Amino acid sequence: MTVHVMLISPALNAALREARFDGDAPLDAAGIRRAGAAAPAVPAADRQLRGPSERCAGTADALGLRAGPEPALGGWDMGRWSGRRLAAVSAAEPEAVSEWLTDPSAAPHGGESLLELCSRARRWLASLESVGGGREGHRVLGVVEPAVVRAVIVGALALPPEAFWRLDVAPLTLTGLSGRSGRWNLRCGQPLSPGPGD
Repeated sequence: MTVHVMLISPALNAALREARFDGDAPLDAAGIRRAGAAAPAVPAADRQLRGPSERCAGTADALGLRAGPEPALGGWDMGRWSGRRLAAVSAAEPEAVSEWLTDPSAAPHGGESLLELCSRARRWLASLESVGGGREGHRVLGVVEPAVVRAVIVGALALPPEAFWRLDVAPLTLTGLSGRSGRWNLRCGQPLSPGPGD
């Protein structure tokens, strides 16, 4: 059975604009406005999901989706770094940040390592092969944090974990995967709204 997975990265919020490790901050007014403008471009799906963060919930609502929270699609657990600016953490803990960026098994923040994030994303993707009651072309749509989109791509394409750092996921873009039996094809970075500033 071919499954189509469509992942939308949420709109910007203040935490992302300030280069913070997102501590579950909600969308701001600009993010809500941009997500609402993108709503007409959202593809149809048989199943709608979202990450449990406030940012994913706010984006899903603004897009007009009835997406329930999926714990497996939660953002990257950054432990004690959550909500802090990357620059501040780098200044206070340069060795820890270096280890985090170079060793996929490291979790100096006390949260998830990159390997753990990628494993969680891979398990979720594998679980989709049993959804849809065996219907060919089952379509799953999720609003998930950029780190989760990147981790899903790493898992789907069997990339080394270090490739995670080479993937960029812009706000309000659609990443599509289609496949069966663990073999996935990727279509990434399609803007939902081509207007300026989106």
